[in-house]
Amino acid sequence: MIARRRILLAFAASTLVLPAGLWAALFPPKGLIDHLLCCGSSFQAPASQHRTVALASGLADALPVNSGGGSGRAAAPAPIEEENGYVKLGFDRLAGYTFKVPPFDPAATPNVKPPTGEEQIPDWLKKLNGRKARVTGFMLPLKMDGGLVTEFLLLSDPMMCCYGAVPDMNQWVVVKMKNGGVRPIQDVPISFYGDIKVGAMFENGYMTGIYALEGDKMGEVQG
Repeated sequence: MIARRRILLAFAASTLVLPAGLWAALFPPKGLIDHLLCCGSSFQAPASQHRTVALASGLADALPVNSGGGSGRAAAPAPIEEENGYVKLGFDRLAGYTFKVPPFDPAATPNVKPPTGEEQIPDWLKKLNGRKARVTGFMLPLKMDGGLVTEFLLLSDPMMCCYGAVPDMNQWVVVKMKNGGVRPIQDVPISFYGDIKVGAMFENGYMTGIYALEGDKMGEVQG
Protein backbone atom coordinates (compact mmCIF):
# COMPACT_ATOMS: atom_id res chain seq x y z
CA MET A 1 0.00 0.00 0.00
CA ILE A 2 2.86 2.40 0.78
CA ALA A 3 4.49 1.73 -2.59
CA ARG A 4 1.18 2.29 -4.35
CA ARG A 5 0.64 5.60 -2.60
CA ARG A 6 4.16 6.79 -3.36
CA ILE A 7 4.03 6.09 -7.05
CA LEU A 8 0.56 7.52 -7.51
CA LEU A 9 1.49 10.63 -5.59
CA ALA A 10 4.69 10.90 -7.61
CA PHE A 11 2.78 10.84 -10.88
CA ALA A 12 0.33 13.40 -9.57
CA ALA A 13 3.07 15.59 -8.12
CA SER A 14 4.88 15.70 -11.45
CA THR A 15 2.06 17.86 -12.79
CA LEU A 16 2.00 20.24 -9.82
CA VAL A 17 4.27 22.89 -8.35
CA LEU A 18 5.25 21.48 -4.95
CA PRO A 19 7.36 22.78 -2.07
CA ALA A 20 10.98 21.57 -2.30
CA GLY A 21 10.70 19.48 0.87
CA LEU A 22 7.62 17.65 -0.32
CA TRP A 23 9.13 17.11 -3.77
CA ALA A 24 12.19 15.51 -2.17
CA ALA A 25 9.99 13.24 -0.06
CA LEU A 26 8.06 12.04 -3.10
CA PHE A 27 11.18 11.51 -5.19
CA PRO A 28 13.86 9.92 -2.97
CA PRO A 29 17.35 9.51 -4.53
CA LYS A 30 17.06 5.74 -4.89
CA GLY A 31 13.76 5.91 -6.74
CA LEU A 32 10.20 5.11 -5.79
CA ILE A 33 10.03 1.45 -6.74
CA ASP A 34 12.22 -1.54 -7.43
CA HIS A 35 12.57 -1.59 -11.23
CA LEU A 36 13.04 -5.36 -11.15
CA LEU A 37 9.34 -5.42 -10.29
CA CYS A 38 8.18 -3.29 -13.17
CA CYS A 39 10.87 -3.95 -15.78
CA GLY A 40 12.61 -7.24 -15.08
CA SER A 41 15.26 -8.11 -17.64
CA SER A 42 14.08 -5.34 -19.97
CA PHE A 43 15.56 -2.65 -17.71
CA GLN A 44 18.53 -2.11 -20.07
CA ALA A 45 16.50 -2.26 -23.27
CA PRO A 46 16.58 0.91 -25.43
CA ALA A 47 13.46 3.02 -25.44
CA SER A 48 13.01 2.48 -29.17
CA GLN A 49 12.59 -1.24 -28.56
CA HIS A 50 9.53 -0.66 -26.38
CA ARG A 51 7.89 1.46 -29.07
CA THR A 52 8.65 -1.20 -31.69
CA VAL A 53 7.01 -3.87 -29.55
CA ALA A 54 3.92 -1.72 -29.10
CA LEU A 55 3.52 -0.98 -32.79
CA ALA A 56 4.22 -4.55 -33.85
CA SER A 57 1.44 -5.81 -31.60
CA GLY A 58 -1.18 -4.24 -33.84
CA LEU A 59 -3.05 -2.84 -30.82
CA ALA A 60 -3.04 0.82 -31.77
CA ASP A 61 -5.68 1.55 -29.13
CA ALA A 62 -2.96 1.13 -26.48
CA LEU A 63 -1.20 4.24 -27.75
CA PRO A 64 -2.36 7.82 -27.10
CA VAL A 65 -3.37 10.29 -29.77
CA ASN A 66 -3.56 14.06 -29.27
CA SER A 67 -2.73 13.65 -25.59
CA GLY A 68 -1.08 17.04 -25.25
CA GLY A 69 -1.85 20.57 -26.37
CA GLY A 70 -5.05 21.62 -28.05
CA SER A 71 -8.12 23.18 -26.54
CA GLY A 72 -8.77 20.52 -23.91
CA ARG A 73 -11.81 19.20 -25.80
CA ALA A 74 -11.78 15.87 -27.59
CA ALA A 75 -13.17 15.51 -31.07
CA ALA A 76 -16.43 13.62 -31.39
CA PRO A 77 -15.45 9.97 -30.99
CA ALA A 78 -16.35 7.17 -33.34
CA PRO A 79 -18.99 4.77 -32.01
CA ILE A 80 -17.60 2.64 -29.20
CA GLU A 81 -17.52 -1.07 -29.92
CA GLU A 82 -18.58 -3.65 -27.37
CA GLU A 83 -17.28 -7.13 -26.68
CA ASN A 84 -19.60 -9.45 -24.76
CA GLY A 85 -21.05 -6.53 -22.81
CA TYR A 86 -17.71 -4.72 -22.29
CA VAL A 87 -17.09 -1.39 -24.04
CA LYS A 88 -13.69 -1.40 -25.75
CA LEU A 89 -11.45 1.43 -24.55
CA GLY A 90 -7.87 2.27 -25.44
CA PHE A 91 -5.72 5.29 -24.74
CA ASP A 92 -6.58 6.68 -28.15
CA ARG A 93 -9.86 7.57 -26.39
CA LEU A 94 -8.82 7.86 -22.73
CA ALA A 95 -5.91 10.18 -23.55
CA GLY A 96 -7.42 11.73 -26.66
CA TYR A 97 -7.98 15.11 -24.99
CA THR A 98 -5.96 17.49 -22.83
CA PHE A 99 -6.35 17.23 -19.07
CA LYS A 100 -4.58 19.77 -16.84
CA VAL A 101 -4.46 19.13 -13.10
CA PRO A 102 -5.93 22.19 -11.34
CA PRO A 103 -3.34 23.92 -9.14
CA PHE A 104 -3.89 23.13 -5.49
CA ASP A 105 -1.70 22.86 -2.40
CA PRO A 106 -3.35 20.76 0.35
CA ALA A 107 -0.60 21.70 2.79
CA ALA A 108 -1.48 25.39 2.46
CA THR A 109 -5.25 24.86 2.51
CA PRO A 110 -5.87 21.58 4.38
CA ASN A 111 -9.58 22.19 4.99
CA VAL A 112 -10.50 23.13 1.43
CA LYS A 113 -11.96 20.59 -0.98
CA PRO A 114 -9.53 20.23 -3.90
CA PRO A 115 -10.76 21.06 -7.40
CA THR A 116 -11.46 18.00 -9.55
CA GLY A 117 -10.94 19.38 -13.04
CA GLU A 118 -13.68 16.99 -14.16
CA GLU A 119 -15.16 19.66 -16.41
CA GLN A 120 -12.26 18.85 -18.76
CA ILE A 121 -13.38 15.22 -19.17
CA PRO A 122 -15.61 14.81 -22.25
CA ASP A 123 -19.26 14.12 -21.45
CA TRP A 124 -19.32 10.94 -23.54
CA LEU A 125 -16.48 9.57 -21.39
CA LYS A 126 -18.14 10.53 -18.10
CA LYS A 127 -21.21 8.57 -19.18
CA LEU A 128 -19.09 5.40 -19.21
CA ASN A 129 -18.58 5.64 -15.44
CA GLY A 130 -19.74 2.38 -13.87
CA ARG A 131 -19.90 0.48 -17.18
CA LYS A 132 -18.19 -2.78 -17.96
CA ALA A 133 -15.11 -2.00 -20.05
CA ARG A 134 -12.13 -3.60 -21.72
CA VAL A 135 -9.10 -1.34 -21.37
CA THR A 136 -5.81 -1.94 -23.20
CA GLY A 137 -2.41 -0.68 -22.06
CA PHE A 138 0.94 -1.58 -20.48
CA MET A 139 1.18 -3.00 -16.95
CA LEU A 140 3.20 -1.35 -14.17
CA PRO A 141 2.86 -3.57 -11.05
CA LEU A 142 2.26 -1.86 -7.71
CA LYS A 143 1.33 -4.72 -5.40
CA MET A 144 2.05 -8.45 -5.62
CA ASP A 145 0.82 -11.45 -3.66
CA GLY A 146 2.36 -14.89 -4.13
CA GLY A 147 4.05 -13.89 -7.38
CA LEU A 148 0.84 -12.46 -8.86
CA VAL A 149 -0.01 -8.80 -9.41
CA THR A 150 -3.11 -7.64 -7.54
CA GLU A 151 -2.81 -3.88 -8.11
CA PHE A 152 -1.12 -2.05 -10.96
CA LEU A 153 -1.18 0.95 -13.25
CA LEU A 154 -2.22 0.39 -16.84
CA LEU A 155 -0.17 2.90 -18.84
CA SER A 156 -0.47 4.25 -22.35
CA ASP A 157 3.28 3.74 -22.95
CA PRO A 158 5.83 1.40 -21.29
CA MET A 159 8.51 4.10 -21.37
CA MET A 160 6.68 5.94 -18.58
CA CYS A 161 8.14 3.49 -16.06
CA CYS A 162 11.90 3.64 -16.60
CA TYR A 163 12.78 6.25 -19.16
CA GLY A 164 11.64 9.47 -17.53
CA ALA A 165 8.56 10.19 -19.65
CA VAL A 166 6.08 11.80 -17.26
CA PRO A 167 2.52 10.75 -18.08
CA ASP A 168 -0.44 13.07 -18.16
CA MET A 169 -3.25 12.34 -15.72
CA ASN A 170 -5.36 10.70 -18.43
CA GLN A 171 -2.55 8.37 -19.54
CA TRP A 172 -2.93 5.77 -16.80
CA VAL A 173 -5.66 3.68 -15.20
CA VAL A 174 -5.44 2.40 -11.63
CA VAL A 175 -6.39 -1.29 -11.73
CA LYS A 176 -7.26 -3.47 -8.75
CA MET A 177 -8.16 -7.08 -9.49
CA LYS A 178 -11.30 -8.30 -7.73
CA ASN A 179 -10.50 -12.00 -7.34
CA GLY A 180 -6.80 -12.70 -6.87
CA GLY A 181 -3.91 -11.55 -9.02
CA VAL A 182 -2.63 -11.98 -12.55
CA ARG A 183 0.84 -12.84 -13.81
CA PRO A 184 3.16 -9.85 -14.30
CA ILE A 185 3.70 -9.05 -17.97
CA GLN A 186 5.58 -5.99 -19.21
CA ASP A 187 6.52 -4.49 -22.58
CA VAL A 188 3.44 -5.72 -24.46
CA PRO A 189 -0.06 -4.24 -24.51
CA ILE A 190 -2.61 -6.23 -22.53
CA SER A 191 -6.38 -5.93 -22.21
CA PHE A 192 -8.14 -6.04 -18.85
CA TYR A 193 -11.86 -6.38 -18.25
CA GLY A 194 -13.81 -4.85 -15.38
CA ASP A 195 -15.85 -1.94 -14.07
CA ILE A 196 -14.50 1.43 -15.22
CA LYS A 197 -14.60 4.44 -12.92
CA VAL A 198 -14.28 7.92 -14.43
CA GLY A 199 -13.68 10.83 -12.06
CA ALA A 200 -11.04 12.47 -9.91
CA MET A 201 -9.38 10.38 -7.18
CA PHE A 202 -7.38 11.86 -4.30
CA GLU A 203 -4.78 10.72 -1.78
CA ASN A 204 -3.78 13.04 1.08
CA GLY A 205 -5.28 15.96 -0.83
CA TYR A 206 -3.40 15.27 -4.08
CA MET A 207 -5.08 14.07 -7.23
CA THR A 208 -3.82 10.58 -8.07
CA GLY A 209 -5.85 9.77 -11.15
CA ILE A 210 -9.10 10.12 -13.05
CA TYR A 211 -9.54 6.50 -14.19
CA ALA A 212 -9.84 3.29 -12.20
CA LEU A 213 -10.76 -0.26 -13.15
CA GLU A 214 -12.07 -2.95 -10.81
CA GLY A 215 -10.65 -5.88 -12.74
CA ASP A 216 -12.64 -9.01 -13.54
CA LYS A 217 -10.05 -10.76 -15.71
CA MET A 218 -7.04 -10.35 -17.99
CA GLY A 219 -7.38 -10.85 -21.73
CA GLU A 220 -5.08 -12.79 -24.00
CA VAL A 221 -1.56 -11.40 -24.38
CA GLN A 222 -0.88 -10.16 -27.89
CA GLY A 223 2.52 -10.44 -29.51
